[in-house]
Amino acid sequence: MPRYRLLIEYDGRPYHGFQAQDGLASVQGSIERAVKGFCGQALRLHAAGRTDTGVHATGQVIHVDLEKDWKPEVVRDALNAHLVPEPIVILEASVAPEGWHARFSARERRYLYRILNRKSPPALDQGRVWHVKKPLDAAAMHAAAQVLVGHHDFTTFRDLGCQAKSPMKTLDLAAVRREGEHVLLDFASRSFLHRQVRSMTGSLVEVGVGRWTADDLKAALEARDRKACGPVAPAGGLYLTYVGYEG
Repeated sequence: MPRYRLLIEYDGRPYHGFQAQDGLASVQGSIERAVKGFCGQALRLHAAGRTDTGVHATGQVIHVDLEKDWKPEVVRDALNAHLVPEPIVILEASVAPEGWHARFSARERRYLYRILNRKSPPALDQGRVWHVKKPLDAAAMHAAAQVLVGHHDFTTFRDLGCQAKSPMKTLDLAAVRREGEHVLLDFASRSFLHRQVRSMTGSLVEVGVGRWTADDLKAALEARDRKACGPVAPAGGLYLTYVGYEG
């Protein structure tokens, strides 16, 4: 039974997250229906990460085990045909190495958070950015973000419903940059806690507007208390952009 590795992108707005849920639209449910439409096989796919309601992806990775040995390009094109008109696309398909798993073989995950920083609201990017009217100091945000890099107890930036066994995570990258009217935040880690990126982003915006300093962010991290977190950034600005594997 060949295992296929699929690189996918999707607009998260119409879905109640990636994970399949009874009676609710999900990215996983849509792809599994596309597989059944393509080859008649009912299966459960596996993903590198489970994005929340309204969160997008440009580099999500999943795998499916198919009963027939199809050419990868046939799998890609057939699934895309069955996914029309949903905003989900299979970008690449390949046969996975033996023992490879979309979730458990992953060594790095990268997220991008997009902020539109201007007075006027978005017209074309509604639900795809966080609109922040007050001017943001991206340089101050970047400098403050460096206190988050490294191995820490991220309880402050962990959703109360998070099911991870431990709040300890190693954040490899936290970078903030401005591109015109957009402020972009990049984060990389082997794995993240539930809503960790959105929680860190919201607190960094507090720095950007001048309500917090880098020391305030450091104090929030060291408090190990969810109540010390700033406002949680909305889901629409968040994108899973890359999943890295060995080899």
